[in-house]
Amino acid sequence: MERKLKFQVCIFLCVISFGLKCAATVSAQSAGIYELKKGNFSAKFTNWGASLVSLILPDKTGKLADIVLGFQAVDEYKNNTPNFGAIVGRVANRIKGAQFSLNGIVYKIIANDGNNTLHGGEFGFAHVLWKVTNYQKCCDNPSITFSYLSPDGDQGFPGDLLAKVTYKIVGGTELRVIMSAKALKTETPVNLAQHTYWNLGGHDSGTILLNKVKILATHYTPVDSELIPTGKLKLVAGTPYDFLKSQTVGSRIKKLPTGYDINYALEAANELKIVAVVHDEKSGRVMQLRTNAVGMQFYTANSLKDVKGKGGFVYQPHSALCLETQGFPNAVNQPNFPSQIVVPAKPYKHVMVYKFSTVK
Repeated sequence: MERKLKFQVCIFLCVISFGLKCAATVSAQSAGIYELKKGNFSAKFTNWGASLVSLILPDKTGKLADIVLGFQAVDEYKNNTPNFGAIVGRVANRIKGAQFSLNGIVYKIIANDGNNTLHGGEFGFAHVLWKVTNYQKCCDNPSITFSYLSPDGDQGFPGDLLAKVTYKIVGGTELRVIMSAKALKTETPVNLAQHTYWNLGGHDSGTILLNKVKILATHYTPVDSELIPTGKLKLVAGTPYDFLKSQTVGSRIKKLPTGYDINYALEAANELKIVAVVHDEKSGRVMQLRTNAVGMQFYTANSLKDVKGKGGFVYQPHSALCLETQGFPNAVNQPNFPSQIVVPAKPYKHVMVYKFSTVK
């Protein structure tokens, strides 16, 4: 009994104390909040959905602000309908008809977006408790690693899958996100995405329509009325989706039904490349995104309406933007899209690097 009490006290101190070296494996049996900090750059996470819940950094005058939308209390993430800051999967984005075939077998999966599956189903990776397997908060590059074992049949998907995500602060200016997954027995589709809602002016600063965005992609995947890709690639030139030159989000958003919610086809994967840059002129904050993914969903929070967030602030449409690097939506049903099938001999790895700076 005494040994058990000492173990529990050790875990408690690792989670909440400052200045102690906490590099050991942490047992996470309930949802909690974990902080990484480097200078005046700090980020907080919860193991519910392996979610980023806040990121605080200075503006061009040195004033600190939280630039991530989210909830006030950790328990609110258990009903995280917008997927604030979460890792979504086993297969992010949409799967048409909530089914796909693999090796001649048709798999019926959970429909949670009309007749389609969105972000892995009703209880996808954003809506489960992950384990904290490593927590290093007192080092040069503080980091935290979450893991989740998704069993065979989870939301209808085949095979056991061990998923991990590591968040790391590097140099006080970068947040690195390393998502990995290993199929333990049989092949299965995998497409993880990090679903943070960003507002560089501050989570409570209003819309992002004046943010300037640059997206380094010449093609996008057009969609049907249910936001399912048609299977074709289309040039961004001459469309509202052309952000090859920096443009404000609001400059052409009225040409779209509700706002941006589209996948861009990026350059060849397997190496990190710059895919997007966001600049909020008022605060001076700049966010550059690099990734090894083949696609990126650009989403302007069109569905947010009267969502009560941190500090009681109420989020509305276009109060944030999402840059979700990923595989192409519905790739499991589009053989001409890059494959998302992962086999036991070749694990999945997806990297994102957010680099922050300010300009006056």
